[in-house]
Amino acid sequence: MEIAILGYGTVGRSVRAIAETLPELHVRRILHRREVPELGDLVTLRPEDVFRDAAVDTVVECIGGTDVAREYVLAALRAGKHVVTPNKNLIAAHDEELRRCADEHGVTLRYTAAAGGGIPWLYNLRRQARADRITAVEGILNGTCNYILDAMHREGRSFDDVLRDAQKRGYAESDPSSDIDGLDTLHKCAISARLAFGVPAPEDALPVFGIRAVTDEDIRYFKERDLVCKLFMQAYLTEGGYAAYVCPVLLPSDHLAAHVPANNNLVSLTGRYSGLMSFYGQGAGGDPTGLSVIEDLLDTAYGARIDETLYREQELPLDLDRVKHRYYLREGKEAILTEPLAPGELVKMLRAKDPCDFFVAEIRE
Repeated sequence: MEIAILGYGTVGRSVRAIAETLPELHVRRILHRREVPELGDLVTLRPEDVFRDAAVDTVVECIGGTDVAREYVLAALRAGKHVVTPNKNLIAAHDEELRRCADEHGVTLRYTAAAGGGIPWLYNLRRQARADRITAVEGILNGTCNYILDAMHREGRSFDDVLRDAQKRGYAESDPSSDIDGLDTLHKCAISARLAFGVPAPEDALPVFGIRAVTDEDIRYFKERDLVCKLFMQAYLTEGGYAAYVCPVLLPSDHLAAHVPANNNLVSLTGRYSGLMSFYGQGAGGDPTGLSVIEDLLDTAYGARIDETLYREQELPLDLDRVKHRYYLREGKEAILTEPLAPGELVKMLRAKDPCDFFVAEIRE
């Protein structure tokens, strides 16, 4: 297989390094915004050198973002090239368009690494959904937030202090907004819900609450009650359709997810026939994510099929008002435990408020 890598950052470098150890894969081109002297002519600054090269049969998109990535992925698919990408933003925003383009041109689009990084979450979710009736998916899919919350619980440190530490370690970006505001998790929630239930799961309709405003006082309150706070994505079937959203949750200390340390991920599915099935491991990082990309490349090389036909009895509408939970809600220094609320009701209650002024967490009982 002749590969072109678009983008030569952390993941792109890992993909190339791992590919060099495998005889089935050969990196023919690397598109990068500047020359990389040690790679010589392997690097090009011109996208057309990739898309017009008939010898390149598969493109790995590692640029990130949506606009340029979408343009390049569509160009690759239209040129009859398979595409593998770990780009959650791209897949969450343009999955249907890209899959339709891939189908029209007789090629495949794979994105196992788009949620869960090195965990084969999406691969197994897609596989399970072919015959089983998935009723719920949920879990921790952001290593940055898990690192912050875990350190605050274990060490009693403030949010700002732990965030600075996470940035120094490379677990958080210089602008951590996407992570701490729950948007990164929202992308992964939307993708997971689509594969689990065969639904559109539009991101702009899904509630999202992050951890930006959590304080060490909140954490002390939880610990006194033997509770552990984690940022969860969750999607589940309801009597009227499906619900999907992102919110911190308060788990009993003996819950499996309460023990996920540092920047690790834990995500689970529940099926009618399979019951509960969980996946644990590193959800980000160059090598874990790069290896997941490589697995997609090998599946493509060996001709493994992707079956997007999901088991579903009917079209499912978004239903955010059916299942209810109590919530811990703190505004300023005053905290209350709410009456049972549905996610839709919670959104209406907090819609006009500044996310920096409150912290909310679902209580699991």
